[in-house]
Amino acid sequence: MKRLLVLCVVALCSIVQPAFAQSDAKAKTILEAVSKKINGLKSLKANFALHLLSANGKTKQTKKGSFFMKGPKYRVSLGEQEIICDNKTVWTYVKAANEVQVSNYNPNDQTLSPTKLFTNFYDKEYKYKYIGTRKVGGKNCNIIELVPTGSGKQFSKVELAVDQSNTIVGGNVYEKNGNQYRYEVSGFTPNAAIADAQFTFDKKKYPGVEVVDLR
Repeated sequence: MKRLLVLCVVALCSIVQPAFAQSDAKAKTILEAVSKKINGLKSLKANFALHLLSANGKTKQTKKGSFFMKGPKYRVSLGEQEIICDNKTVWTYVKAANEVQVSNYNPNDQTLSPTKLFTNFYDKEYKYKYIGTRKVGGKNCNIIELVPTGSGKQFSKVELAVDQSNTIVGGNVYEKNGNQYRYEVSGFTPNAAIADAQFTFDKKKYPGVEVVDLR
């Protein structure tokens, strides 16, 4: 489950700020339009579905979740697990164990966090190209392929599906081991009214929770 949540964050990073570097002009134009739109928002929320197809084709799994973001703060919920960040502290809560791990937020360590995607951290880590159009969720979308330039990522490439309103509505994440994750975004709400309390972990709401403080 933890690994699935990590892949979810990879996908959502693509939603909030597509990672792009040098490559073809058409892809760059589309990605810059997406970035301009997202960076102009005060907050956003969205629902998503993440579908796993294992390399051998025998395992299929679907998880649904939600995503909230307000400035550098974010909250990702997927099944029984959550990652919450207020730009100072990161809480990772696992419902099945009723356990929360608490760590200091460190931009240098949060390589998959949405916050980092609002910087130029990934500008030199991916090559991108426009690979055509495809219908995603009933919408005609431009498809952009991102390929890591280094070998440190657990995935070999990411595809982004961008609709005509310059919103990322889905895509695919391809792991090096052959597993594939397809993600779909729905209920995208720009400038949503989100209370700051969404970005902190309130222990009182989780009776008996075990706190593992890693700070």
